[in-house]
Amino acid sequence: MTNPFENDDATYLVLINDEAQYSLWPSFIEMPRGWRVVHPQDSRQACLDYVNQHWTDMRPKSLVDVMAADAEKLSNSSPNTGIPSAAPALLQPTMAAMAPT
Repeated sequence: MTNPFENDDATYLVLINDEAQYSLWPSFIEMPRGWRVVHPQDSRQACLDYVNQHWTDMRPKSLVDVMAADAEKLSNSSPNTGIPSAAPALLQPTMAAMAPT
């Protein structure tokens, strides 16, 4: 028996989950829970082409969201320091003590 996920003569669906991860799915197999169809039944190659065109970021959506939140926090920091904007006022006495006289 051939692997139903690698049969060039079969028809497939392209599925996506809540993490924005894609899957090539044989059309005759019941779709797993947590997935939805984003490309209808088609040839294996057409489905692979769809996945290659649309799945350009392999990171799970939850990771993308965390990284975006972290980037937002950094953009609200003091320039070039990565230190939150409230911190420089706290560090001024220390920095003044370190300054050359």
